[in-house]
Amino acid sequence: MIVRPFRGLRPRKDMIEKVAAKPYDVVTTEEARKEAQKNPYTFYKVTRPEINFQSKVDTHSDEVILKGKEVLDQYQKDNVMILEEKPAIYVYKEEWNGFSQIGIYATFSTQEYREGKIKKHELTRKDKEDERAKHVKLLKAHTGPVFLMYRSKPELDELIIKHTSKTPEYDYVDDTGIHHTLWVVKDEKEINEIVNAFKSVDAFYIADGHHRAAAAARAAEEFAKENPNHTGEEEYNFFLAVLFPHNQLNILDYNRVVKDLNGLTEEEFLNKVSEKFIVEKAPKSPYKPEKKHEFGMYLNNKWYKLTAKEGTYNENDVVSSLDVAILQENLLNPVLGIENPRTNKRIDFVGGIKGMEELQKLVDSGEFKVAFSLFPTSIEDLLQVADEGKIMPPKSTWFEPKLKSGILVHLI
Repeated sequence: MIVRPFRGLRPRKDMIEKVAAKPYDVVTTEEARKEAQKNPYTFYKVTRPEINFQSKVDTHSDEVILKGKEVLDQYQKDNVMILEEKPAIYVYKEEWNGFSQIGIYATFSTQEYREGKIKKHELTRKDKEDERAKHVKLLKAHTGPVFLMYRSKPELDELIIKHTSKTPEYDYVDDTGIHHTLWVVKDEKEINEIVNAFKSVDAFYIADGHHRAAAAARAAEEFAKENPNHTGEEEYNFFLAVLFPHNQLNILDYNRVVKDLNGLTEEEFLNKVSEKFIVEKAPKSPYKPEKKHEFGMYLNNKWYKLTAKEGTYNENDVVSSLDVAILQENLLNPVLGIENPRTNKRIDFVGGIKGMEELQKLVDSGEFKVAFSLFPTSIEDLLQVADEGKIMPPKSTWFEPKLKSGILVHLI
């Protein structure tokens, strides 16, 4: 597989904490605007460029997106962000809640993505792809990294980890308690050692950032059409990502809340649920499932433990036997009438980072009628789904800690 060094555009050492921001898609425009009022250097001004305008604007218009480019250019002019003199690879470590993941920032081949060597496990939405591809084209930059993983091999992992004994370029704890450390690998011999080691790897896997990867591939095709001297080696053929070994990653539960019982009384609903699940009073409250095929359910101030009955799913099929699929096929769709969770407005999704209390709070508020807590999808299941060329149901995985934007930018 191709791992390519690049000249990273990155915050000056004393500006990293001000510039780096959460991914654009986990904050609202309002949240980003509030942050910008406190901190004029936030990277949201690039990834959420609508906040640079006083009035409400079309977030997808060229004018708004180009304002993001203007800010990025200004950060360079003002020396808020500096461009690496020579291509480098960046070793990156995130620590959070006792978890630690060590990987590399580099650029990766859009051609290998198209060929299926960079494997996916999720469908993408065309409108979101269009929006991101436009962002890449107009900014001539990849501003947010894709989150990639490889099947861990001790010799590869060690090659990366050994750089963490050096003096880091960045070393700080952000406002959410994540400890970020970054080392710049500039030595050509050390870079080549990493690049050559990954040539023996058969595949990379997208953990998070399917739309960013798809958009980068789409933008690359458009840039190529516009370039009569296209060779395949141009910067636009490579996208920004962080690559981690699979066994260091941490998937949290991704839970569901539903607004009503689809016209059923509580008794009718519980009867229908018990056709496919063993329904018991939960041993503790709130109830977080302790193993696969167990679910928590919160309804009318009570927590229940649901266990999928044998024969209600195909245990020989990796997708059908995922808990998100079991819940969808045996309860959400047939009982609550939620045929397509991607588009149905009666269901919402709550990342495990918010805890069981958030589920309880949403139901107790009256906005939602019932909540379901799930056991986290395993990395092994994700790898198997991707290897078999299958697709997971929507909202199957919540990776934590997430990758920030603005630590490194790849200019095209």
